[in-house]
Amino acid sequence: MRYFETIKCKNGKAYNLKYHNQRIFNTIGKVFDLEAIISPPNLNLYRCKIIYTKDSIEDINYYLYKKKEIKSFKFVYDNSISYKYKYLNRDCFNSFLDPNYDEIIIVKNGLITDTSIANIAILVNNSWLTPKKPLLYGTTRERYIKKGILKEADITVDMFKKAKQIATLNAMVGFNILK
Repeated sequence: MRYFETIKCKNGKAYNLKYHNQRIFNTIGKVFDLEAIISPPNLNLYRCKIIYTKDSIEDINYYLYKKKEIKSFKFVYDNSISYKYKYLNRDCFNSFLDPNYDEIIIVKNGLITDTSIANIAILVNNSWLTPKKPLLYGTTRERYIKKGILKEADITVDMFKKAKQIATLNAMVGFNILK
C-alpha cells in the first residue's frame, strides 16, 4: 500500500511536522525523520508531497502552491466510502468529482464527513463544529481541536446549509473560511 503526506513549506521552512509524523505513525506504525529529509526551496509557498510505504519513502516533491478557490459544493451520498489513511490512490474521490462544482462534500450515513481535499467545519451558535467521524483525521483539524477552536459534532446536511460560516481545513490552507 502507498500513502502520502502533504506538508506546507514556506520560505524554506516545513510546518507542523509533529502532526504529520503522528499521522504517519498512525498509518504504518513508525515515523521518518521528516526534518532531515525535507529540504524545501527557500522562497515562496510550496506543497511538499511525500510518497511512502510501510518500508520506505519512495518520493519527495515540491510544488509551488496555488490555493483552490471553492465557491460551490456538490453533496455526494455514499455509505461505503472509506479513507482511513491518506492513500495515494484517490479513486474513491475522483469518481465523484464534477466539473460543474468546485468541490464535493461526502455524506456518509446521513452525516457530513469531508471534502475531497480537506476536512470541513461549520459555525453554529458561535461555535466551530467539525465532523466527529471524518473520512480522514487531518493534521490541521487535530491542531484546531487541541487548541479548543473546533468541537467535534455530528453534522447533518441541514445543519451545513444553515451554518453561518463554512471553513475547510488542511495542511496548506490552514483554517480557511469560505463564507
